[in-house]
Amino acid sequence: MLPDNILFSHDPANDLATFLQKKKYSQVGVLVDENTRRHSYPLVKDGLPEHFVIEVPSGEEAKNLTTCTTIWQAMTDTAMDRHACLIVLGGGVLGDMGGFCAATYKRGIDFILIPTTLLAQADASIGGKLGVDFNHYKNHIGVFQNPTVTLLYSGFLKTLPLAELRSGFAEVIKHTLIADKAMWEVISQKDLASQDWDALIHHSVAFKARVTQEDPKEKGLRKILNAGHTIGHALETYLLTAGNRILHGEAVAVGLIAEAYIGRQRSMISAEDFASLCTFILGIYGKVNLREEDLDAVAKLALQDKKNKGNSILSVLPDGIGNARWDFEISLEEVKGALSFYRTLHT
Repeated sequence: MLPDNILFSHDPANDLATFLQKKKYSQVGVLVDENTRRHSYPLVKDGLPEHFVIEVPSGEEAKNLTTCTTIWQAMTDTAMDRHACLIVLGGGVLGDMGGFCAATYKRGIDFILIPTTLLAQADASIGGKLGVDFNHYKNHIGVFQNPTVTLLYSGFLKTLPLAELRSGFAEVIKHTLIADKAMWEVISQKDLASQDWDALIHHSVAFKARVTQEDPKEKGLRKILNAGHTIGHALETYLLTAGNRILHGEAVAVGLIAEAYIGRQRSMISAEDFASLCTFILGIYGKVNLREEDLDAVAKLALQDKKNKGNSILSVLPDGIGNARWDFEISLEEVKGALSFYRTLHT
């Protein structure tokens, strides 16, 4: 059963209006970027009471404390009190950052997430993880805090460029690889254009909600959701710092292959399953350009991963397809070896 604060909607303006009428907030602010202001805000505007809009730049480059300062200043300038609400209309970057700003403003005000990308709807908006990057380290500063409501409307996906849809699909793939072999068999037989997005969003939300309800602060089971992210985050951070940014899902796709390679080396996944995983992911994402001379620097960034303990890199490794195990210690050499293997693959 889904938590009460997750709402699937076919009419976001009407459902938002109904919810806000019950709450009677002292003020309502809406956080957008230039893309969601243009494409998504018009779809909910009629459901809003009197409100003000805060616009910040889109993209991972803007997910930092400098942008948070802009948001906090706008909230302060409009004298938002602790009975106000911030509505965050955007993808995973804006949801993480906007929720973090709301959760820390005056020690916390209500916030509503309206995720507009597949990545945010299927993954990032569920579970109460909030935060920003710090010195290019992904989500280095953050808190756990659930929104008052998360409103999910698949119609927003029609506004997405193909690259954003593909990026979000990596989290859907991840969920099947770690927990649902039957759903993996369904999605891996189709190309990107043939996927049933409504069904996949419902599947991912139900799975992630169950896991995060059981383990809200990531002390055990919830760690499984980090599959693909130990190496994926390291690669994403490295390329962002180098001025060659890739989308989060693209990095996770690489991470899923690389971490599965380590699992294969440890006989945790069969050669046949590993080959099918690589073939499907490469067919969707192609290959990220990674030079041999980059590998050492990428691997060392894995030492900063939030899941680590002491100097040990802790990772999620596949236990076949449809299962995974967490808190496996992996070495820098294994990370480099996995990325070196990735470089040998052909699309």
